[in-house]
Amino acid sequence: MSDLHNEFANSRFFNAARMDRRSADVLAGLAAGIAADGVVKVEEAQFLRQWIETQLAHLDDPVINLLYQRISLMLQDGVLDAEESAELLDTLRGFAGLTVASPTARAYTAPNPLPLNQPAPDIICEGRVFLFTGTMAFGPRRECEKLVIDRGGEIGASVSRKVNFLVVGSIGNEQWRHTSYGTKILRAVELREEGFPIAIVGEEQWQQALLGA
Repeated sequence: MSDLHNEFANSRFFNAARMDRRSADVLAGLAAGIAADGVVKVEEAQFLRQWIETQLAHLDDPVINLLYQRISLMLQDGVLDAEESAELLDTLRGFAGLTVASPTARAYTAPNPLPLNQPAPDIICEGRVFLFTGTMAFGPRRECEKLVIDRGGEIGASVSRKVNFLVVGSIGNEQWRHTSYGTKILRAVELREEGFPIAIVGEEQWQQALLGA
């Protein structure tokens, strides 16, 4: 599977024996604090980017780099629009181990299997409508959307009968039922059970279909 920024191979964020625990714990605490009120403001994103630059540059950790790269890309134009704020909120919640039901304390719950279509459908872009949810390993959501558009597909505004594929990002999706993007998945399941042709697919399958990765 393609990893646009090479964030995940041998990540020290998930290997306590190799990482700077103090710096990582402080960063997780900052992420939790920013995400606690359910809104990420541009000033908060700017502060977090600057903190990583000054405190964690020496770590060279792939997952921390993911967070830094996402924030930097979103702040290139100096603003943080509603879509970027929502995506960053999901990323921070996953980074800090937060759930929507318990937004003020780190909470870890048993994984829930994703309700992906079985058997997996063929993914065709031309003339199909896509919607993304969760945090994508490939890159920011806008880059994923551009990949679809460049191949003749369209992007949906929300989960609806017009959407053909709901693509679930591969980062942190074990906790999908407890995150804000889980509501999109639940709505897609409802539509699918009502007989509408919406398929729920994982990012790995999406990347394989579009990139052969």
